This record gives sequence, C-alpha cells and structure tokens, in this order.
Amino acid sequence: MRLASEWKEYELLDATDGNRLERWGNTILVRPDPQVVWHFPQKSPMWSKADAVYHRSAAGGGQWEKKRRMADEWQLHYGDLTLKVSPTGFKHTGIFPEQAVNWDLYRSLIQKAGRPIKVLNLFGYTGGASLACAAAGASVCHVDASKGMVAWARENAALSSLADHPIRWIVDDCGKFVAREARRGNTYDAIIMDPPSYGRGPSGEIWKLEDSIYELMNACCGILSETPLFVAVNSYTTGLSPAVMEYMLKTELCGRYGGTTCSDEIGLPVTATGGAVPAGATSLWIENA
Repeated sequence: MRLASEWKEYELLDATDGNRLERWGNTILVRPDPQVVWHFPQKSPMWSKADAVYHRSAAGGGQWEKKRRMADEWQLHYGDLTLKVSPTGFKHTGIFPEQAVNWDLYRSLIQKAGRPIKVLNLFGYTGGASLACAAAGASVCHVDASKGMVAWARENAALSSLADHPIRWIVDDCGKFVAREARRGNTYDAIIMDPPSYGRGPSGEIWKLEDSIYELMNACCGILSETPLFVAVNSYTTGLSPAVMEYMLKTELCGRYGGTTCSDEIGLPVTATGGAVPAGATSLWIENA
C-alpha cells in the first residue's frame, strides 16, 4: 500500500468503530468510513476534541453535528498547492487526502518526461490532480459533470497561484466529452480517471462504475497521443479489484504502446496505532522508461 504520508496540515489521528478522526489544519472532524470495521477499546483522547461529527441518515446522505464553533471553509496546504476545505452535506470536505500520493507520482512522471505533456483529468473534482500536473509544467484539461466542483477547482487554482497556467475547465459528462474529443482529433499524453462508484451527469446521465468503466477506458485509448506518458485509473469500490483495472489497462495499452502496468492500494497512516486505513486503489500504465 502506498501511503499519503507527506501531509503537514492533514492527519488521520485515529480510526475505529466505523469512523475516522481527522485533523484538517486546526479543525478536527469525525467522518464515517465503511473500511473501518474494527473496534478498539482504547481510543485517542482527541475524539473528545472533535469540532464536528458527521452522522449518516438511514434515508441517504446525512448531516454535520457541530460540537464547537468552526469556520464554514478554510485552507490547507500540500507542498506548493493551496486547497479550500469546506465540509459538505455528503461528508466530503473538498479534498481526498489519500490522493496526494498520486499527485506526487503524476508530478514526478511529468517532470522526468523532459517534453511538453498534455493531461486530461476526468472526474476532476476540486482539482488536486489537475493542479499538481499544472505545477509540474503540463497543460491540463479538467473535466467534471458538476458545475460547482469545477468552480471550486478554479478557486483552488487561484489560491495556488496557478490561475494563469494552461488549464481548460470543462463542465460536461466525461464519456460524452471523450467522444467529442475523438471526433475533433484531439489527443493527450496522459489521462487520469477518478470515477465515482455511482453518479449522474449534468443532464441526469447515470454512471455506474462496473457497467461503464471499460467503455470509457476503451474510448480514452482512442484519444491518446502517439507517445503517451501514463494512464491512471482510481477506484473506490470493492466491486472492482486493482487487478481487474490493471488487466484492462494492460490489454488495451501494452500491445499498442509497450510500457508497463501496476496496481496497488493507497491509504492513510493512522497516528494513534501506526497502522493504515485503505482508501481506494490506483491502476497505472506507464511508458517504457
């Protein structure tokens, strides 16, 4: 498992009884995590210091219970990136901290390439991966079906002094956007896919990962340049193992471009126990070095 262990302002303090205890800057939040199936009788004393706790609703969604006065939004820093944090009604905060280990990977691959790199970031959310790639010198096309998430990503770009970098901000259904790019003849040297397990497009299109990922991956292979650098696919569902995602990348790309594939879990170190909480998986195709 690759751990996102380079954060200075985020910390997974403890994890037990189906919840994470997290420090986001100076704010401590408790959020549910279905991976946390264990029950430890000894808990960190920091649980009593939580500023807010997220409670799931049996009807879906949930709500925050604020224990103390806290800001509606604040900023977190990761290296040279500045990102807005704001607890939402669906327990998320605007940052998936485990993805920082992938931001570092993308940045390293782009910097080592020694040539101009054009990146397509699908399901780009609030822009962490897009900004890491832009900071490394790539030109980026950021696509998400949510207008609000794209606006949030643009705000993060401004906070990170990257507003004037070559980033295209697109609000669109990712599958339809890829199809249009193929018709236009546009290509990319690197593609990042961070799809949800389930979601809807801007016109109500239903996305279900198990049913849609192969078709999307196949379409993405049609818009790669003649000398692609990498393709990365992130998965958060237990329905598709990292090995399944890697198999699709291998069969789609290695025969045409060579290169190598790998897959692994990503996660977060837990301060209280020294253990780690898994937080999804990444499958990767990389050109031959």
